[in-house]
Amino acid sequence: MSEDGSNVAPEGFSRFESLEDPGFETSDLLNEASPYSKSKDSNHIYEATPSKDTEESTGSSTSQLDGNEEKETGIPFLDINISDIIPLSMEESLQSSVSSETKMDEEYYPVRFPIGRKFRGRIFNGNQRGFDMESDNFTVNLDAKGLQEFPVDIVKVKYVKYLYLDKNQIKHFQGVDPGDLLGLEILSLQENGLSSIPLEIQLFHNLKILNASYNEISHIPKELLQLGNMRQLFLNSNHIETLPSGLEHLRYLETLSLGKNMLTYIPDSLSSLKNLRVLNLEYNQLTIFSKSLCFLPKLSSLNLTGNMIGSLPKEVRELKNLENLLMDHNKLTFLAVEIFQLPKIRELHLADNKLEVISPKIENFKELRLLNLDKNLLQSIPKKISHCVNLESLSLSDNNIEELPKKIRKLKNLRQLHVNRNKMLKMTEEISHLSNIHILEFSGNQITHVPIEIKNCRKITRVELNYNNIMYFPVGLCALQSLEYLSFNGNYISEIPVDMSFSKQLLHLELNRNKLTIFSEHLCSLTSLEYLDLAKNQIMTLPSCISAMVSLHVLILSDNKFEMFPKELCSLKNLQELDISENQLQKIPLEISKLKRIQKLNLSNNIFTHFPVELCQLQTLEELNISQTHGKKLTRLPEEVSGMTQLKILNISNNAIKDIPKNIGELRSLVSFYASNNQISSLPSSFLSLEVLQSLDLRGNNMTALPSAIYKLSSLKEINFDDNPLLRPPMEICKGKQMHTITCYLQRADERDEKILGKIFNIVANSITEANFEFLQQKLNMASSENSIPVRPTTPLNERIYQALIKWKEEKNVQFTATALRDKLFRALNMIGAYDIMKKITALNLYTSAIKL
Repeated sequence: MSEDGSNVAPEGFSRFESLEDPGFETSDLLNEASPYSKSKDSNHIYEATPSKDTEESTGSSTSQLDGNEEKETGIPFLDINISDIIPLSMEESLQSSVSSETKMDEEYYPVRFPIGRKFRGRIFNGNQRGFDMESDNFTVNLDAKGLQEFPVDIVKVKYVKYLYLDKNQIKHFQGVDPGDLLGLEILSLQENGLSSIPLEIQLFHNLKILNASYNEISHIPKELLQLGNMRQLFLNSNHIETLPSGLEHLRYLETLSLGKNMLTYIPDSLSSLKNLRVLNLEYNQLTIFSKSLCFLPKLSSLNLTGNMIGSLPKEVRELKNLENLLMDHNKLTFLAVEIFQLPKIRELHLADNKLEVISPKIENFKELRLLNLDKNLLQSIPKKISHCVNLESLSLSDNNIEELPKKIRKLKNLRQLHVNRNKMLKMTEEISHLSNIHILEFSGNQITHVPIEIKNCRKITRVELNYNNIMYFPVGLCALQSLEYLSFNGNYISEIPVDMSFSKQLLHLELNRNKLTIFSEHLCSLTSLEYLDLAKNQIMTLPSCISAMVSLHVLILSDNKFEMFPKELCSLKNLQELDISENQLQKIPLEISKLKRIQKLNLSNNIFTHFPVELCQLQTLEELNISQTHGKKLTRLPEEVSGMTQLKILNISNNAIKDIPKNIGELRSLVSFYASNNQISSLPSSFLSLEVLQSLDLRGNNMTALPSAIYKLSSLKEINFDDNPLLRPPMEICKGKQMHTITCYLQRADERDEKILGKIFNIVANSITEANFEFLQQKLNMASSENSIPVRPTTPLNERIYQALIKWKEEKNVQFTATALRDKLFRALNMIGAYDIMKKITALNLYTSAIKL
């Protein structure tokens, strides 16, 4: 839970539980009735597409119907080459067809909007009569094969019915024989960069499903409207501004998905789609709820999320079969009373509008299962909502509600109630009559206590009461034997009651930002607890009985009053993540080595005077944070750190470290290295062997040059060298944070430096006397003249000197760059008084520095 009371679900816990719904009857449109979404975002994303995979997406803060997770069974596909497509025997053919048709019955059902999930692997079709039960059934998947032309050879195979060509660069269907396409029923062309649908689409006479989402399509061609067998058409995420005339030709169309386009109005001709059941127009630029939408007699799911619609027309009453209406993120200020004449409404999503009142006529929604009114301007909820007896999920977060109606007790089927961030002063006792409630959220209000009667809500699994004014831990919650998730952050609780020890089934407990002064022994009885957050309290010590918390995986004790690292923690053998940052720790005990499963450790912002080498015993550690934003600073990172071979993330930012250990390259698993605001001046050569390093942050250090071989860090994606006195490359090259730019510069700089050094050698060789060169050799620790200069009387002096300098460079090149060798040579010339040569070299340097790379 964030400080403002917003929901932030820790990993492993989701906002909504799956709810079984034995009472729902199966209907044509809601065959998989009623899951309530698990995600927390208020956006509804609908992308039903004929692909192979399903993906989770951010969804509604209340979520949607479906008691179980969607099965990932889509249309069968084979990732095959043309040589692998062999006709089946009659027996195999029948088996294949029957198996396929079984899946089609499951998958090609007329859909409601799968709110809160991004469907990229499900195709739905309610009419199966067009499928030949006797034919062979192939699905060919050619996703991301780099194709630029339609695979003509593939469709020549007799029984290709489902063809996936996503993520290619196909722009036309030239060369296709219409006779080869008679069996094709599904074609998916997502992410091909199409600017238009190829006109040859008219040859696909039996096509039932077309998915051309995620392209650059700006219009729907009339040729597409000639495909009279089309059942489902997906054109999401394109640039379509208008719908064409002639839509009436798609008389069998059941699903039309045009989300995330640029539509500004809906033509009257849309009402000619008399078989349309699912219509997705989310995130367009609609300002009016077109009346033509109201005369689609079979429409069951309508998604208008993310538009700019300000009102509903009276004709909305004609949508007698509408079950799901999504109008989140619009500009509704009121609801036309005619909407309450829709007898089949099951899901109504109206989050993020400007509604100030809900009509009592909501009592007409006898079939309503889910109502989302988050982020409006409501001050109250009508009493007659109690007549919505089938309501399962009610979300009222982010309004101005002060009190819930007492008759809410009649909502016997209510399973989720979300009333976060309102103006509630108390939690009504009537909630105790919600015998089927599973999830209860009242965070961000002004509630002072929780009624003891809540113990009657025996099915509750999750309670969130963050950021209220609760002073005493509600003992009624301790009697709930199904409670698994409990969050009380940002209250005024100072004591844990003994009743807490009875909540042995509890898995997740958050009590950060309260007034606790001790780690209660009653918490130690929670032997099933996996996650415990006690941050921002005033705890100084831990009881020895903490060892009984054998299931504890995550423990957060940051911002408390610990002056010594509590050795009792070391008995938590299953602990995987420990945050004890923002305390006053100075040392780490040797016993920390007992944490055999620890993976994440946060020790930032304590008062360590040196890096605790005891940490280097933690062979399982993957993330270590020892950043010191305030207080004392570390000056050294020991070589022993290389022993943590599993380390993936290392954060040593905001210290005074000058050198990175020479053996840092032994951290072969390191993915992220954060060392900003230190005093680091260079990277050791072994650093370049960190082959999996992806993030490198060296802001605010003393780096003047980056190693030329930094290109060896081939996995590096995120870099930051800001606020360094960089000369090589200069900061203007690094500001773009592009590795390619930096490595190109360094490569060219190396080539230039090598050339400059060669020219300096020429200057020295042609200007220095043999006697002075003897002195120069001594200053440069070069070999003696007898060994360094070839003894051949016929060889000129300048050539012998040049060869000696080249040999010196080869010997030193392992340790020093060309620039460093140039500086050494210049200093040596100064020592022997070769001022004329120095002037010539200075002139050369001035000339070359004026030339940009």
